[in-house]
Amino acid sequence: MHHIVVGTAGHIDHGKSALVRVLTGTDPDRLKEERDRGITIDLGFAHLELGGVRIAFVDVPGHERFVKNMLAGATGIDAVLLVVAADESVMPQTREHFDICRLLHVPAGLVALTKSDLADADTIDLVSLEIRELVAGSFLEHAPIVPVSARTGAGLEELRRHLEALGGRVPARGRGGVARLPVDRVFSVKGFGTVVTGTVTGGTFRVDDDVMVMPAGRRVKVRGLQAHGRSAEAAGTGQRLAVNLAGIDVGEIARGAALVTPGALEPTRRFDAVIDLLPSARALRHGARVRFHHGTSEVLGRVAVSGSAPRVAPSGLAEGDIAAQRRGATEVEPGGRAHVRVRLEAPAVLTRGDRFILRAYSPPVTIAGGLVLDPQPPRGGTRTPAARSRFWRLDPGTRPLDDPSVLEATLTQLLDERAGQGLATSDLVARVGLAPDAAPRLVEQLVAGGAAVHAGPALVSGAAVATLERHLLDVVAEHHRALPLSDGLPREEARERVFSRAHPAVFDVVMTRLGSTGRLVGTDRLALATHRVTLSPAHSDALDRVERAFREAGLRPPDAAGLAGELGLPAAQVDQSITLLVRQKRLVRIETLWFHSEALARLKLDVAGLKRGTDPARVDVATFKQRYGISRKYAIPLLEFLDRERVTRRVGEARLVL
Repeated sequence: MHHIVVGTAGHIDHGKSALVRVLTGTDPDRLKEERDRGITIDLGFAHLELGGVRIAFVDVPGHERFVKNMLAGATGIDAVLLVVAADESVMPQTREHFDICRLLHVPAGLVALTKSDLADADTIDLVSLEIRELVAGSFLEHAPIVPVSARTGAGLEELRRHLEALGGRVPARGRGGVARLPVDRVFSVKGFGTVVTGTVTGGTFRVDDDVMVMPAGRRVKVRGLQAHGRSAEAAGTGQRLAVNLAGIDVGEIARGAALVTPGALEPTRRFDAVIDLLPSARALRHGARVRFHHGTSEVLGRVAVSGSAPRVAPSGLAEGDIAAQRRGATEVEPGGRAHVRVRLEAPAVLTRGDRFILRAYSPPVTIAGGLVLDPQPPRGGTRTPAARSRFWRLDPGTRPLDDPSVLEATLTQLLDERAGQGLATSDLVARVGLAPDAAPRLVEQLVAGGAAVHAGPALVSGAAVATLERHLLDVVAEHHRALPLSDGLPREEARERVFSRAHPAVFDVVMTRLGSTGRLVGTDRLALATHRVTLSPAHSDALDRVERAFREAGLRPPDAAGLAGELGLPAAQVDQSITLLVRQKRLVRIETLWFHSEALARLKLDVAGLKRGTDPARVDVATFKQRYGISRKYAIPLLEFLDRERVTRRVGEARLVL
């Protein structure tokens, strides 16, 4: 069965609810005050099966005071049934509802000319002309206009045929991706508990699923589902759904919340977007306060205008046009298209590609519709040349968001601005608007083309990794120039100096890449593959003199500071010589002392020779000092060295020779 959601739209008292009632047999006016007053105040719902199409009607209020309820009903609809009374023609709320549907890019629909029994043929023709004028150039331009009467039944069969045909034209929406359901009603059912309803705008919900109530971040369980009035084990995109939730009271959730796949989306208080301002609206000034409508939520916010936006794909513009349109702006002209950043006064749950409506703060009239370009933009100005260029790179223009070139350009932009930090692959769903099963394909394409690199759980810009590689090689080369006697830059120093702002896994990626290409060698110390320790005559002479001094000192080595004065060499040169001798294993550091390796080798042989046959040989500190003519300053470190080398083993105050 093909499921579609059709929203009614039109002026108050034009017969929307009556039409739904005669089509479905269900009264969408569910509230007592609605039936008493004869107007729809809140959303009403009804179902109809026509051939292989199951239609869920969302009946919305037409009164101007309840337009925000209408906006909640417009969420996730596949088509609109625009209702115009034959005896009144196009009215203010007709225009606003139609504008909302157009701004939300509702793809299809048809027009019902209600109360046709109250108008003669000439009036019906005149009203039809006015409707054609209203919808000219829009998605309803060629839609059927069907005169009907809920009272007499005239035209209902024709309307049903057009609705069935409409269902056939509206493509089925995929059930992959993040499960999302903007909540439009909340109530309690005795014996079941909390129930919420809404239109599934993405993914699939199943009984026993865990879901998040956003933006509150509350984790709950799906206890039961009812789709189009029938119990179901699962329901997906495009279906009206009632969800019985476990773990939350009815007072803890309200219209405006959304049920979402856990971990898929994050709340935000600011986002970047492209908007279209209605020709009938006043100019929208930079910093204007607005009412932001998304899904079933309404949030106050302010609009920061960056600059004009293209009405065609940037590739279709001449360079002069691009330069002209990239100029900043202080306001959006009526009928204009612009890039904006919206800062919200309360969190919303958004992803790239979401559509929304802006209404003026006062009076609250619809002024614009928009498309989310980035739900989590970086902090910073929006009116600089760099910021305006960023908007243009993220704006798909007339291309669909799932166009491969658009997806690649978007992800490349987001990765480039994150530099070495990269993006977690889980962020691709929220930031790029990808379905979870589509993300791996795009990632592998970018990795194969070199635009991105895997770094642990993150995806990092290929350009950023290349920059870090060059920086690391430059830092290592600088180290070689500054310390020609050094074997290389300490590994952790390189990590801190070059990769402090990068994802931790990027360092390992760069090390692997540079090592595999033979440009960098070493583990604890990093050196260019071409680096060789070369000594100048002065350095070579200093090295020989320092080594001779330690060799002659034997088990009573000098300290570095005293040795510099004794040899008449700069302290830095002595330190460099000692460091090089240690790396060459000609000196061995024991605590704060350096001993020549030959002296230590002789000591190990001599002490080992104290043992004769099977008789144990014991060495204490006093004996050791006397035997080698050294003070306790040298004796204790040397005895501990012999323990570590397993020549001796300490037993009490003495050592046994092993």
